Amino acid sequence: MKIQERTGAGGGRSSVPAQPMAGERLPAPPRERKPALAALAVLLILVGALGATMLVLRAGDRIEVVKVTAPIPAGGSVSKANTASVLVAADAGVHYIPWDQLSGLMELKAINAIPAGVVPVGEMFAAETGVAAGQATVGLSLKEGQYPNGLAAGDLVAAYRVGSTTGTGSSTGSSDSSSSGAGTTLIVDKAKVTFVKSTASSGEVISSTNLPVTLTVDSTKAADLAQAAAAGQVALVLIPSS
Repeated sequence: MKIQERTGAGGGRSSVPAQPMAGERLPAPPRERKPALAALAVLLILVGALGATMLVLRAGDRIEVVKVTAPIPAGGSVSKANTASVLVAADAGVHYIPWDQLSGLMELKAINAIPAGVVPVGEMFAAETGVAAGQATVGLSLKEGQYPNGLAAGDLVAAYRVGSTTGTGSSTGSSDSSSSGAGTTLIVDKAKVTFVKSTASSGEVISSTNLPVTLTVDSTKAADLAQAAAAGQVALVLIPSS
């Protein structure tokens, strides 16, 4: 009886499936491939690389243009002494003046005053076309004291008629009073200095101490200004350009 029970018990154990040994892994199901996501990742990488390349290329697209290094008054011109070359990013919407066109720019005049440090554009200059309609130029010969120191082309001035310091007649008291009147009358409230004779740079010697000055004024004021200038009764006062 005991032998049969053991045999039956042994047979029962053999029918139970064997358990996997410790350390063994169950087979994993195969991963699902997603080619669309892979293609998208590659595309994003390419777009990023292309964008970085374009930025580098644009940053390196520089042109050599004119830069103003010293103030240029209205009506003045550029020269090698008041300009320098500088590199800027090319921009089709900005009319920079190429450095190799400096010689041609010297023949043009500044429409308005240009401060130092500015990179000018073509719209700041124009060809000198002479006197505009409704204006006239008047030449003056001024003594010291009739003009402010440092007067230069492009400045704006007011012109006054001042009484003569010496009498032109002595026969009557009324004649002396009219010729040496102390009153001051405004002739032109705003005139542009278009020329001032300068001898400092040229070393030229002038026998007269008078300063030749040319003003551009409204044509209706030209006759009065010329008459006062002929009598030596004009004094200029510098006014703000704004």
